[in-house]
Amino acid sequence: MRLAFLTALIPVEKPDTGFEIANAAILSALRAAGHEVTAFGFLRPGETPADPARSVVIDHVAIENAEVGKGQKLRWLAKSLAAGLPVACAKLRLAGEGRLVEAVGARGPFDALILNSVMLPGAFPELLELGPCVLVEHNIEHVSARQSAAHAANPVVAWLYAREARLLETIERRLWEKTRFVWTLAEEDKAALGPAHQHKAAVLPLVSGEAAPISESPSEPVHDIGLIGTWSWAPNLIGLDWFLREICPLLPADLTIAVAGRLPQSMAEPPPQVVLLGRVPDADDFLRACRIVALSSRAGTGVQLKTVQAMQLGLPAVATALSCRGFTEIPDNFTLADTPQAFADALLRRIAEIRAGDPQRRDGAAFLARQQAALAAGLARGLAAATA
Repeated sequence: MRLAFLTALIPVEKPDTGFEIANAAILSALRAAGHEVTAFGFLRPGETPADPARSVVIDHVAIENAEVGKGQKLRWLAKSLAAGLPVACAKLRLAGEGRLVEAVGARGPFDALILNSVMLPGAFPELLELGPCVLVEHNIEHVSARQSAAHAANPVVAWLYAREARLLETIERRLWEKTRFVWTLAEEDKAALGPAHQHKAAVLPLVSGEAAPISESPSEPVHDIGLIGTWSWAPNLIGLDWFLREICPLLPADLTIAVAGRLPQSMAEPPPQVVLLGRVPDADDFLRACRIVALSSRAGTGVQLKTVQAMQLGLPAVATALSCRGFTEIPDNFTLADTPQAFADALLRRIAEIRAGDPQRRDGAAFLARQQAALAAGLARGLAAATA
């Protein structure tokens, strides 16, 4: 099939956010199935697409809150209020107005358009007129926005998130109705679509690169505990804040705790045993350099790519139940814990076992194979529905 993959961020050679890793996994699986796929979207300034020949870059532009100043955020808000759009959609409308829809139309027709998240079709509803559409729901966006509103301490920020939630819910429900098929990344999100849409929905299990042999694990890890994520995204930051405020005080001061990934501009000073690394060159290398992974999600929907990474690499972890949403089988080197004391106790118990000589690493190849097979089947089902 000839497909258009419409995404806010076109995959780059080394994706470093969960959204980008998911994009790359889906795009790679589509091409592995033999489809001709052209990606349309944006890139951050200075980046190049992983596959330039099959990518149409509308513009190089910063579209993430963590990478722009107050002036740009105010322009996004003004566009949002004037157009009656969520800020998340208004920023894309500003970036691609007069170019995105025209670029897709000029290279069509396509057998199907894959709308990678609700944000682009929310900004450009006219995309639905260009051909049969399939929607990828990375998260149930209005639920995530509502959770962010509930956790916001600033009343203005809480109001803005509540507004995003209201507008996003309208957009999402319209897209669930109008698209031919909906892919979610977790079974819980598929259920959230409601009974009327279950017949045209499927879950896409994700992968992150390739599974690594156990022998690639370093003989002596650099950090005791590792956390990785896009912390500039509010639902992720809620989990990191919970870990730093509630769990770190329960851990010995001599433990080394490393936090990798994009951080918000106004990040509070972490506890003394925590080092903030920011973006790291290779997420897998960072995780393998930690004795254990902490998965501390407390908000958000969809699936946690950091959980996928840990399982695929066969690494031990302590995780909240929310961090493992979408998984029915939990590896034996994972411990689930949802209170600060239980989380801290599980970390200390597993670290002691690891230091005593049991690395608790597993072979992630079987997990990877299951995920890849289920991903291919889910994609095939959605494309068949789109072109029926």
